Amino acid sequence: MESLMNAAEEQQPPSALADPWSLKPESSKNQKPKGVGGFVLVHAGAGYHSESKAKEYKHVCKRACQRAVDRLKAGALAVEAVAAALVELEDSPFTNAGMGSNLNLSGEIECDASIMDGKSLHFGAVGAISGIKNPVLVANRLLSEAQKGKLSAGRIPPCFLVGRGAHDWAVGHGIPPCPSEKMATKFSLSAYKRNKRKMELAEKMETGHKQAKKRRQSSENENGSGCLDTVGAIVVDLEGNVAAAVSSGGLAMKHAGRVGQAAHYGCGCWAENACNMNPYSTAVSTSGCGEHLIRTMLARECSAAVQSEDAHQALLEAMQNKFISSPFLVGEDRVLGGVIVLRCCRCVEAQPSKHIQGILVEFLWSHTTESMCVGYMSAQDSKAKGIGNTVVLERAAENTAAPAKPHTALRSSHVLSWAQKPEELDVPYLFTPPHWMQNKGPALPPPPPPILLRLE
Repeated sequence: MESLMNAAEEQQPPSALADPWSLKPESSKNQKPKGVGGFVLVHAGAGYHSESKAKEYKHVCKRACQRAVDRLKAGALAVEAVAAALVELEDSPFTNAGMGSNLNLSGEIECDASIMDGKSLHFGAVGAISGIKNPVLVANRLLSEAQKGKLSAGRIPPCFLVGRGAHDWAVGHGIPPCPSEKMATKFSLSAYKRNKRKMELAEKMETGHKQAKKRRQSSENENGSGCLDTVGAIVVDLEGNVAAAVSSGGLAMKHAGRVGQAAHYGCGCWAENACNMNPYSTAVSTSGCGEHLIRTMLARECSAAVQSEDAHQALLEAMQNKFISSPFLVGEDRVLGGVIVLRCCRCVEAQPSKHIQGILVEFLWSHTTESMCVGYMSAQDSKAKGIGNTVVLERAAENTAAPAKPHTALRSSHVLSWAQKPEELDVPYLFTPPHWMQNKGPALPPPPPPILLRLE
């Protein structure tokens, strides 16, 4: 990536952006958009990612990006592409979603998932569902069925199902079941046995303050062993539609029936196309401790925050004020969470005679956990094949000050992508290098201006 920075061009002039909504894409509802465009951002969770599995985490993120890009190139809309990315993430035995999910206290796998379409604003979710290999497919089917309108006798179609009811609905709508024992992997079974031994030892200890302290420490150790790695993805398609999805097996040794943020509206994911009230289309996917994310509705909060002019600063402040220092989390020893955020607007090329439209895409991510794995890819790789495919396994720097709540380690990138008619553009793919920043308080300097790079 460093070699590409030598090709940096001058900063984009202000005239390059016209009224973002003055021109609309020339595609009807029944006509698939022409050309190649779109952008995908995925994460393999915020938590602790073992160095020994770093290669596997990066590979699964790359595969998820490629799966979504393939769907975009085939003319699929954002909601279809984001579901395809999640299926790839759920199928990996190294992620805590679908196959290989954490086992609950009863030794069973119960998964949560949700998906949101920014174009229709419809939402679909399942919670504590067992016996389904890809929970996101059930959530996506709930969303698509709801878009069809009311059921017989004027009944309202469901958007959120849990437990056995969710399983039966999925099977009834053609989604094949998968026995829970086949969804467990050697990694998840080993973790379950290890955690069960810890709990049995804790129960044999003396009661009172010492026992409570030991259990709290044991819980923190479990949280640091990878049990927070919910997976998610966000996508913008050629027409500028955004979608977001998230899937999780939940906390290790959770109580049966527990539903985390991955299934809750406004907590696990959020997607919203631009409108008169919001100048930008935004999509968010979260990861971390479900209870913390539910109580703060972090996905929706971050989406609203980045409607401001400076998305970088807005995300930092949202993570600090709406999450780390949230009044809803007073008394929590540690606040664990991470987000990936995408925002975009429609723009036109600086030379009006060419009538070139495109999508200006900006994405950021932030986390308070020890690590977060993020991958991203542009669908415009015909002229820069593989350049737009990047995976980062990021670890937060150690906090020597040791505050009551950890700082937010923010890594952000500004990505500018012309998503329509890329073959007519001199710069098919525009990229701004990542900018490191650690949030140790609300007063933060502004990010550097975007740098435009020509990728040959």
